[in-house]
Amino acid sequence: MRVIKELRSPLNRLFIFETDDGHRVEAVFYKGERLCVSSQVGCPVRCVFCASGKNGLKRNLTAEEIVSQYELLKGELPIKGVAVAGIGEPSANADEVVKAIEKFKSEGLKVTVSTTGYPIEGFKKLMGAPHDGLTISVHAVSEEKRRKIFCVSVPLSQIFGELEEFFGKVSSSKRKKFQIGSLLIKGVNDSDEDLKALGELAKKFRMTVMLMAYNRVPGVDLEGLTEEEYERAFLKLREMGVRVTLSNRFRRDPLGGCGTLTISREV
Repeated sequence: MRVIKELRSPLNRLFIFETDDGHRVEAVFYKGERLCVSSQVGCPVRCVFCASGKNGLKRNLTAEEIVSQYELLKGELPIKGVAVAGIGEPSANADEVVKAIEKFKSEGLKVTVSTTGYPIEGFKKLMGAPHDGLTISVHAVSEEKRRKIFCVSVPLSQIFGELEEFFGKVSSSKRKKFQIGSLLIKGVNDSDEDLKALGELAKKFRMTVMLMAYNRVPGVDLEGLTEEEYERAFLKLREMGVRVTLSNRFRRDPLGGCGTLTISREV
């Protein structure tokens, strides 16, 4: 694997890598300390708002390829942590992702992972991996709405059934490393009913909610919330007694923000 191009914005630095067999993936250095790496070439989940899975899955990355994204950059960047949240679904490549997590941890790095929970067997492996935080991207509690957002998914009842069983076996400090992620799209999953269901799910499992902002992707006819609407959603969950965080400016940056990574960028 090699770096073939770097793109910069005032906030983020995006790196395009080429694998030995000619595929491309991307990683983003943000907040001046964390590297967001890819786990697959393309993605099988193909969320409607995301550029990463637009053309489906090409192949899994090996643990060596996942770690190489860090190793090729660590000499020039002050990387303190790694987020396995770039192109790909970590649960669909769980064995290699777990190996990569173990390698990152041996380097003294803080490691977080984002997953939709698909497939469930891979999700179960990630739950027990030595990560420092796992975000479960639900995006909607209604299964009908989830079918409109994900091309493939696991029912939330199954995901949270496994999570409930796992929580019963681990310490409270381990449980606190898990959070719920929901990317808000206007007219899709931002109604009062949607937010209430999300808040009730979070309260049941005593989990923090990360409300993610939609970043525009070329060719996708969706609309994000205004700042006022985003703030309203935040306050509604807070009023329910839910711990909530919002997307920071690095994750909302057009270069390397959530959903914007691609395997077919022009170089």
